Amino acid sequence: MATRDRAATEERILAAVGSVLARDGFGAIGINAVARAAGVDKVLIYRYFGGLPELLRAWGESGRFWPRVQDLLGDDPQALLALPAAERYARFFDHFVHALRRRPLTLEILAAEVQERNALTAILEAEREQWGEEAVRVLGGPEMQARPFVQDVTLLLVAGVQYLLLRGRRIRIFGGVDIHGDAGWDRLLRAIEALARLMFEAPAPRRG
Repeated sequence: MATRDRAATEERILAAVGSVLARDGFGAIGINAVARAAGVDKVLIYRYFGGLPELLRAWGESGRFWPRVQDLLGDDPQALLALPAAERYARFFDHFVHALRRRPLTLEILAAEVQERNALTAILEAEREQWGEEAVRVLGGPEMQARPFVQDVTLLLVAGVQYLLLRGRRIRIFGGVDIHGDAGWDRLLRAIEALARLMFEAPAPRRG
C-alpha cells in the first residue's frame, strides 16, 4: 500500500511541475509552487526527488514533456526497427509529430524557453540532446552511418516541426499549409516520407 501511495504522490508531483511551468514559466518554478499545485508537503518532494533540478530532470525523463524514443517506436518496436531504412525513418517521424501535437503543454514550455534561458531550461535542453543521441543510435544502422548527412537533415526536420507547431499556436496557414489541421500535417509527413526514400534509396556517397 505504501509503495502504491508513493507512486501516486510522485505522479501528482510530476503533473504539478508541468502545470506550474505552463502557468507561470520557468521564473516562478520552485519547490513551494509545485508543492502547492500538487497539494503535498514540500518535504515529500525533497524526499522523493532530492531537489528542484532533480525534480525537473525526472519530469523531463517521464515522457510528459518530450516523447521518449521507446514510445515513438510504437506498439511493436521490433517490427518498426525491422522495416527498410526509409520506411523506418518516415514512421518514426510520423510518431514524433503526432506525439508533439498531443502535447500542448510542451509547446507552451518550448515557447517560454525561447524567451527565458536559465539553469532549469538547460536541464530540459540536455534531455533533448540525449533524446537525439538515442534516436540516432536506435534508428541509425549501417544505412545512416553510410550517409552522415542524414543526421544533419534530421536536425533540420526536428527543428522545423517544432517551429511550425509553435507558429501554429498563433496562426493557421503557413506557406499555404494548414498547420492546425490533420490534412496539412499529413501533407508534410508525406513530404518527409518522400525525402526519406531519396536519402536512403539512393546510393550512399563515396567517402574521401
